[in-house]
Amino acid sequence: MASGGQGGSERTAPRIVICGGGIIGAATAYYLAEKGLAEAVTVVERHEPACAASGKAGGFLALDWNDSSQVGPLARLSYRLHEQLAKQLGAERVGYRTVYTVQVVGVEKPPAGGSSRRLRGSEKLPDWVDGHVVEMSEMGSPADTAQVHPHKLTTALLESAVTRGSRLLQGCVEGLQLEEAAGGDDTGVEEGKSGRRVTGVVVDGVVVPADVAVIAMGPWSGVAREWLRAGAGSGSGSGSGSGSSGVTGKRASSVVAAESSGSRSLLPGLTITGQKYHSVVLRPHKPVTNHMLFTGFKYASGRVVEPEVYPRPDGTVYVCGEPQALPVPSNAAEVHVEEQLGDNIRMVAGSLASCLAQAPVETLQACYLPCAPDSLPVIGPVPHCGGAFLATGHTCWGILNAPATGLVLAEMITEGRASSCDVAAFSPSRFAGGRPGNAGA
Repeated sequence: MASGGQGGSERTAPRIVICGGGIIGAATAYYLAEKGLAEAVTVVERHEPACAASGKAGGFLALDWNDSSQVGPLARLSYRLHEQLAKQLGAERVGYRTVYTVQVVGVEKPPAGGSSRRLRGSEKLPDWVDGHVVEMSEMGSPADTAQVHPHKLTTALLESAVTRGSRLLQGCVEGLQLEEAAGGDDTGVEEGKSGRRVTGVVVDGVVVPADVAVIAMGPWSGVAREWLRAGAGSGSGSGSGSGSSGVTGKRASSVVAAESSGSRSLLPGLTITGQKYHSVVLRPHKPVTNHMLFTGFKYASGRVVEPEVYPRPDGTVYVCGEPQALPVPSNAAEVHVEEQLGDNIRMVAGSLASCLAQAPVETLQACYLPCAPDSLPVIGPVPHCGGAFLATGHTCWGILNAPATGLVLAEMITEGRASSCDVAAFSPSRFAGGRPGNAGA
């Protein structure tokens, strides 16, 4: 899709609108800029860049922890890309460093009659982990685990693209403008078939012209199921929203809703949900080392939790936990933070490390991690809709896999295929209802 392909236009670069200013959208914009298309890119964000999980996640990176799944090759590529980005953008600027990773099992109170001393072998733990640890094991080293500050990386990626000519637009994406398309004319629709193609993105009631639309809206990306429609009686495009998606339902005057008689979603099986996590950012008074802690912790009541503790290069310590399966709110600004859950997380951290017990809380926050029905990422072109791409569903590995996702999307947009990594298993076509070849499926 190196050219716009719009009715004989001579443009050499497609007009690209990226819906979502999180780390996936930012990485896509960055790699499109690397390919010389910075001036063709507009990133649309409703609130501010990295306002959801991309700014509130932990930023832990692992080279090979996904090797047993289909995500393995993508994760390995992305781990190496994080190293490259740290060199290109500045490790201090993005909070990147390699780390030690350990698993610790702790208890709120040692067993009655037992020793309060820690287990043999705990000398491998840094001195600041001085709580009641009853088990520990090494999980990773600087050779294969690292970290990044997600908010800093997201903003650095966007700033790099914007300084080269990309545009960052604040507004609410309300739909896509589509038109009928015949296959074989650089539309992305299969030769000999009919379908649709992107001609614009509706932002606050106004159509932003586009040949390519990348939907990278995290747990709100599921709205694409309603935006991407085709079939008998459909109009020139779609612009309606969904109450659970963060989209208002407002229509641009030039857009005719595709939900008219006989229209069908191109991705009827697409459902994106969210897993909610709380986190606190603490600032201890004493330095802590680059040891990431994956924990199992047993309260005196018998309740077992598994917070994760990530010291950062800036002297803060990020701690997350308390997962919840809750409906995703309408937009990122409406994510509710429960103070009690933050207190729980802080209490566990303080039990494992006394320097964290009274450390000031700099931030208490919550976010939703996007999940597809099969727990795999959704990356690639939408079947039978030229110029439409999806990038979501990365679960807890969104920060790790963002650079590789952005790179392969940039390759798909500019070259027509992903050349750096095979991402066929993540194609949106798996949600097309099992009727390939039918534009109305």
